[in-house]
Amino acid sequence: MDTTGISASTQFCAVIGNPIGHSLSPAIHNAAFAATGLDFVYLAFRIEDLAGVFAGMRAIPSFRGMSITIPHKVAAIQYVDEVEGIDRKIGSINTVIHEDGRLLGFGTDGPGALKALRDAGVEPEGKRVLLLGSGGAARAVAFSLAFSARPAELTLLDIQEAMLGQLAADLREGTGAHITSAPLTEETLAKTMATADIIIHCTPVGMFPKVDASLVPAHLFRPGQVVFDIVYTPLQTKLLADAQSRGLTTISGVEMFVNQAALQFERFAGVDAPVEVMRRVVLEALTKKT
Repeated sequence: MDTTGISASTQFCAVIGNPIGHSLSPAIHNAAFAATGLDFVYLAFRIEDLAGVFAGMRAIPSFRGMSITIPHKVAAIQYVDEVEGIDRKIGSINTVIHEDGRLLGFGTDGPGALKALRDAGVEPEGKRVLLLGSGGAARAVAFSLAFSARPAELTLLDIQEAMLGQLAADLREGTGAHITSAPLTEETLAKTMATADIIIHCTPVGMFPKVDASLVPAHLFRPGQVVFDIVYTPLQTKLLADAQSRGLTTISGVEMFVNQAALQFERFAGVDAPVEVMRRVVLEALTKKT
């Protein structure tokens, strides 16, 4: 990265998490700042002391924005002044903006996933959606679907029964969507796959290095289904490869990742994100890993 232009007037953003060395966020955000000619720089910090980093953000006017990743997305809420409504219900945030001494928290994972679907020509409204998983990413995607997309039915399946039950209860209480849920078994998966229009996978299954794993046996796919895997390492998961082999529409997790980063960038910088630049950086980085 060219640091010759950094000065006392440079604004900076950062991603915090633990671990953080694998993060692609510095590469894509710095490329976006360079493409738009903005006097910004983006860094990565391995953080355990959340109270300290938020106090530092308040104390530094040029500390403009922060991306938050595992394991801090839930705990970060207590350190900001304002959280957008849907994110309060989700219970986590992945972005903080510093504006006039106030820290504003919100999430971009759910909107990023919804945009990935719609960019692929897939409209969830009125469709039967199967969502696999009930963790943080699943919560963000499920609430965005329930609030903004109005599926005919949103079915949740997972092996983590306590988290699954909590997510289903929170969705029923906080949205008007038709929610069903059940523990993930061969029987419940087969039954739901028989009617699902859209399958969204929100668990780590199939993520590098366990790339030969998939929760959905290929024989359960039906013509006309759409399969969206939020995992983006590898670029083509076994789930997506199996779906493509059956001629189905597939959506890569790269699209959600790029979209959520672009939404962050636009809040950090106040200008449109150079989405194609950001996508190219992500694809180049992921291709080098294969």
